Amino acid sequence: MHEELALKAEVLTAISDITALDWDTCSGSNPFLKHAFLLALEQSGSATSETGWHPLHIKLTNTKTGQAVGFMPLYVKSHSYGEYVFDHAWANAFENAGGQYYPKLQSCVPFTPVTGSRLLVAPNAPPGTARMLLQSAKTLVNQQQFSSLHITFATQGEAEIAREQGLLIRADQQFHWQNDNYECFDDFLEQLSSRKRKQIKKERRVALESGVNIQTLEGTDIQLHHWDAFFAFYLDTSTKKWGQPYLNRQFFNLIGSSMSQDIVMVMCEHKGRFVAGALNFKSDKTLYGRYWGCLEELPCLHFEACYYQAIDYAIKNKLKTVEAGAQGPHKLARGYVPTLTYSAHWIENPGFRNAIAQFLEHERQNVDAEIEYLSERTPFKTQ
Repeated sequence: MHEELALKAEVLTAISDITALDWDTCSGSNPFLKHAFLLALEQSGSATSETGWHPLHIKLTNTKTGQAVGFMPLYVKSHSYGEYVFDHAWANAFENAGGQYYPKLQSCVPFTPVTGSRLLVAPNAPPGTARMLLQSAKTLVNQQQFSSLHITFATQGEAEIAREQGLLIRADQQFHWQNDNYECFDDFLEQLSSRKRKQIKKERRVALESGVNIQTLEGTDIQLHHWDAFFAFYLDTSTKKWGQPYLNRQFFNLIGSSMSQDIVMVMCEHKGRFVAGALNFKSDKTLYGRYWGCLEELPCLHFEACYYQAIDYAIKNKLKTVEAGAQGPHKLARGYVPTLTYSAHWIENPGFRNAIAQFLEHERQNVDAEIEYLSERTPFKTQ
């Protein structure tokens, strides 16, 4: 307890007010939590006050040493877009009852449904640093009269810390592929039932029958013309999904410059031009599939570029997991299995908090039942 009192909290309105060394010392290897990624979101204008993402990051400093020992990425939100843990119904219910749901406080990586730490703690931080970060965020909600605090795609351990401090825990699922020490793609296929194995082989064959050439690019191999082509794919997909893109060309310029070693780009060329692509990020253990787009619809190309190329890369590079993004039960048949994700929610209004708690209890039962159902229907051989 004495050590916790030696921590000073402050709120910063731009990630550029924090040194990359201080932040990255706390954030670990997850590429989306790196200073460079969050800086690109803010500097490009993708996540700013103008887009409804006003940065309000918390920094903890050890007053005895002067060292930064903890951070929490936070944004004041004036809407609920780009979060992937949907609370639009909560907002409507609260406002129909006469409350004001926005602004709210959000701890996440904007536009990125990837599990990772939200309570970023340095290796040498004193005990209780993570809890003080969370308590500081709750205090900020009260001081600024926000309706709520939402910590989305948190780790399971952070969800438990949040539960201890009275936050409501929400569970959902994604589909992740796990590397069982495979030496090659065929080793993975051998673990599948005969029918599913044949289906994947057929899809991989069909994807290439139209004459598509698939390239996997990393680091300095990713050139400006690749980014130009990929941005066109991204615009096409985001326009179809959301009506307008969350990210702009400047964002991709910035990450292409500052994060090239964290990026794996799959580009598909057909008849002399790039027609589709998938953008992945990597950590020391995981490949994260993030963006996909195409200008030409070709059979099975989406499965090949997004799922099978990712598995191939993970096996060759000894990565443990492939996270293929939000949604998509169709991933199950391709070896991606249901995995729990967690979020935590602090609702200031007691009556509304009780109503949300009841909703979450019912929702969790449904999520557990669906995961159990899907887990019994994976493509893997019955043991």
